[in-house]
Amino acid sequence: MVKRFVLGYGGVLLGVVITAIGVSYFLIPARIAAGGVSGLATVVFYITELPVGVTMLLFNIPLLLLSWRIIGPVFGAKTIFGTIAMSVFVDLFNQFAVPMTEDLLLAAIYGGVLSGIGLGIAFRSGGSTGGTDMAAQLVARFFPTSVGQALLIVDGFVIILAGIAFGLELAMYALIAVFITTKAVDLVQEGQNYAKACLVISDDPETIGQRIMERLERGVTMLDGRGMYTKYDREILLAIVSRMEITTLKSIVAETDRKAFVIIYDVHEVLGEGFRGL
Repeated sequence: MVKRFVLGYGGVLLGVVITAIGVSYFLIPARIAAGGVSGLATVVFYITELPVGVTMLLFNIPLLLLSWRIIGPVFGAKTIFGTIAMSVFVDLFNQFAVPMTEDLLLAAIYGGVLSGIGLGIAFRSGGSTGGTDMAAQLVARFFPTSVGQALLIVDGFVIILAGIAFGLELAMYALIAVFITTKAVDLVQEGQNYAKACLVISDDPETIGQRIMERLERGVTMLDGRGMYTKYDREILLAIVSRMEITTLKSIVAETDRKAFVIIYDVHEVLGEGFRGL
């Protein structure tokens, strides 16, 4: 339990620090309000000079209270910890922050990447930095929309506000940063598409499956299927292999059954025997 506690809160803290670096050293100096509470706080900072971290906390506290009252304890202690830590580290870094680049595109890219990696680590550790996650939950509660769509609406509102405050060009850079952040979060959460999943429909599934197990030393699962047109029952082979092994697998199928039907697609994360452990 102690190990899990340390890893959980340590992961949230690491994610917060990385996100705060991206926001403080790249996004805020470039006036790129890339959605979320941090983007809203950036707009407020350039209008009122109120510290970004303080503004984030002022927005997050009512959101936390509303979420707790209306939705219930969906956001736990790690989210409260991440929310407070994010505000502290953003203001701490802002005291020493020197713009890392004058190029707005580079600022959007690196700010988005760092923010996404940090958020992804925080999410994987079971926490969050608060902000638009909570706002999206509240919007989805009262309007007929999903949480994902509500998140787009909330972030879109912040970017529109940034466009009014900073101009259309900076709002366009903010959109780039939001897109990159989303992709970076997905990469950390789901992993890189380093593996391939293969479905093989053949008249000789036994031989193909046996050869895959012998030559690639990979497990093969046989699934029951039925052709809609022929109405024949067929066995479908499912195998997960690395990118380097995909050519060998196709060779095995071609050697055995030239008329086989093969489907190959990317797999973002594989956990278990032969791959990364759970």
